[in-house]
Amino acid sequence: MFKISPLVTALALTCSISVASAWETLPTEAPAPADNATTAEKVAVGQMLYHDPRLSSTGTVSCASCHNTMLGGEDNRPNSMGVNGQTGGRSAPTVWNSAFNKVQFWDGRAASLEDQAAGPVTNPIEMGMKSWDDVVARLKVIEGYQQAFEKAFGKDAISKDNTTKAIAAYERTLITPNSPYDKYVGGDKSALTAQQIRGMEKVAELGCTACHSGPAFNGAGMFQKFPVIGNSYFEAQYHFKKDKGLAEVSKHPADTNMWKVPTLRNIALTAPYFHNGSIKTLEQAVTLMAQLQLGKDLSKDEVADIVAFLNGLTGEFPKQKMPALPATPGTTFN
Repeated sequence: MFKISPLVTALALTCSISVASAWETLPTEAPAPADNATTAEKVAVGQMLYHDPRLSSTGTVSCASCHNTMLGGEDNRPNSMGVNGQTGGRSAPTVWNSAFNKVQFWDGRAASLEDQAAGPVTNPIEMGMKSWDDVVARLKVIEGYQQAFEKAFGKDAISKDNTTKAIAAYERTLITPNSPYDKYVGGDKSALTAQQIRGMEKVAELGCTACHSGPAFNGAGMFQKFPVIGNSYFEAQYHFKKDKGLAEVSKHPADTNMWKVPTLRNIALTAPYFHNGSIKTLEQAVTLMAQLQLGKDLSKDEVADIVAFLNGLTGEFPKQKMPALPATPGTTFN
């Protein structure tokens, strides 16, 4: 069973009053685990698997359906749509820079990209396959996958473990460096506008980077309670507390409404906001975060400055050639 220590919970609650960390640029490469070195062959098969809807029971939903690498790395829906038109209760997190998360999913229940990749495929709402045995059996009869897996892992290599390793290897290449912020911190003082610099200074002054810390502005695995400050008016509108977050997994009452700190990278592209996708605009998200996490009422100018800075965190997408998926001539699974 997944467990989070009450001490970790208590420490996370103090992050809003911690000292902000130094500004850091985003690395251009992500570290890989010892048992899954990133190779071109793994990335190639992982990219195919990531974009292949045949990993779903209906043949209609792929990883890319909810985590669109042609835009913000998610689907711009309040709640993502899975097989047979079903929707879940949470907004899809972005896949961009997810390699720099120490845990995955909003509730942090997966310890790695490999663990994360295993979940949606057999989730009855998301991709709906009955079991990973069924997934493996399906892949094994596709000649193109037999060849791609052999190049990446060796003979007779199609398995759940290697499938998730390949998807994770591909996801570790999804990094968006060289944002205006990165260029500014790297020494190009013309990369941010005067308004963006004011926003950057306000973010530090407020203490936002105590939680949204590190080069990915994601807290590097930190959990935080949301909302910290109760507000019945906002709760009636947006139902932030309805989902218990980490407590749904850990079963610790102290973890109620605790969430993995999400990245601020490319946040201008990932509306709607928060775990339930209830907030439509970045301006509204900034206003509510100040009120509900810090007890601060920001002026319109302060909100505009912070939003301008957050727009400066949009990085450069890696150039990708969409894969040709292995065919099944003359037949289909659905």
